[in-house]
Amino acid sequence: MIPYCSQPDCNNERSRILIVEDEAIVALNIKGSLNNLGYSVLGVAPTGDKAIEMALKELPDLILMDIMLEGDMDGIETAEIINKEHSIPVIYITAYADEKTLARAKITEPFGYIIKPFEDRELSLTIEMALYKHRAECALRENRRWLKTTFNSIGDAVITTNKHGQIKSVNKTASLMLGCSTEYLFAKDFSSEVDMVNPLSLKHINILDEFVSNKENTLQIDDATLKTKNKLIPVSVNISGIRDRKTTIGTVIVLRDISQLKKSEAALKNSLKQLRHTFDETVASLAIMSEKRDPYTSGHQQRVAELACRIAIKLQMSVEEIHCIKIAGILHDVGKFSIPAEILSKPTKLTDIEMSLVKTHPEVGYEILKGISFPWPVAKIVLQHHERIDGTGYPTGLSGNNTLLEARIIAVADVVEAMSSHRPYRPALGFEKAANEIIRGRGTSYEPNIVDACIAVIKNDKFSFDQ
Repeated sequence: MIPYCSQPDCNNERSRILIVEDEAIVALNIKGSLNNLGYSVLGVAPTGDKAIEMALKELPDLILMDIMLEGDMDGIETAEIINKEHSIPVIYITAYADEKTLARAKITEPFGYIIKPFEDRELSLTIEMALYKHRAECALRENRRWLKTTFNSIGDAVITTNKHGQIKSVNKTASLMLGCSTEYLFAKDFSSEVDMVNPLSLKHINILDEFVSNKENTLQIDDATLKTKNKLIPVSVNISGIRDRKTTIGTVIVLRDISQLKKSEAALKNSLKQLRHTFDETVASLAIMSEKRDPYTSGHQQRVAELACRIAIKLQMSVEEIHCIKIAGILHDVGKFSIPAEILSKPTKLTDIEMSLVKTHPEVGYEILKGISFPWPVAKIVLQHHERIDGTGYPTGLSGNNTLLEARIIAVADVVEAMSSHRPYRPALGFEKAANEIIRGRGTSYEPNIVDACIAVIKNDKFSFDQ
């Protein structure tokens, strides 16, 4: 039990004092001195029992306690009983003090001694020092209570160590996380009791050594694992040094359990994976819908997408960029849905009017796709896949880098697939003629590095649409 801390009001000039003295004349003299010094005397207790009764009832600001008292209890025993209930500063008054008596008195942690006889100045100085010390100790004790409550209320595990890595304190969360009591952990070596491991290899990590080798006075580890007797706990670690001038005298280590965060991240990844799968299925359905109008070129969009992705890989594009090209490739001819089937499957050369109608499919595709919230500019790629870098393409005659890189890649893949595959008006021409066509247009119709990458895919990688 923490004794009640009785603090005098700093603004009250008359501190309340209880005199415990069995000699009436001495007690009267002390009372007179206190009154002259401006203190308020609550009363005089001649015995230990009476002193306890008055102290617990009146809660004085200070007690002047004679060590030798009438009755069964002396002043030291009386002070000990009072201090179990209330923290009231005690100044011992004695005519003599042998070593044994002083040793007993020290146990009760008195705030001062006065040897009889004494002068008023000595009495006043001893009282003021006792009251000041008591106020300071009460404030410190109060701050410690606040700190302890706050420390144990923190949801993260907090551990402090000295400069040698010995544990000085742990909060309740740390005790529960480690599965050990605070008493057991005190003064233990941190690295021996707190087994931090790499989350992948599960090899031990000495985080205090990492902190020491770090030039900063802090260390942040976002992903580590705490290995306990029963389980592995994913945690983030933050270490800060406790400094005295320029010397680090200890550390504060905060371990945050990120198990729930890990579960949430895994759930989010699974959700995104499922969403992308659904997204890809929707795109494939759109492509199939458009190809139903033109059975002779069934699979054309898929094959263009496949070759375009291989070209993008050869150009060392990112995974996201390659996925964008795949989606745009699968949908690049979706605008042909608006063209009559008899024109798409006509076995002879198209008339100028029919060709003009066919050339509208990039714009129709753009109109179909622009309202869909793709994470990439798929609609613009579809609109530009028949443009040429010399400006001779359609529908708007864009040139050079005015078209998207993805559109320029699909343009090359589209030509190669179209020439190497069967069409209603001609048989398949094969890869060789398709390769010669894009080489002929290298630097004029088609971007040189894209043509080179495509040739490398066809010849060096032995690419085939039948794979």
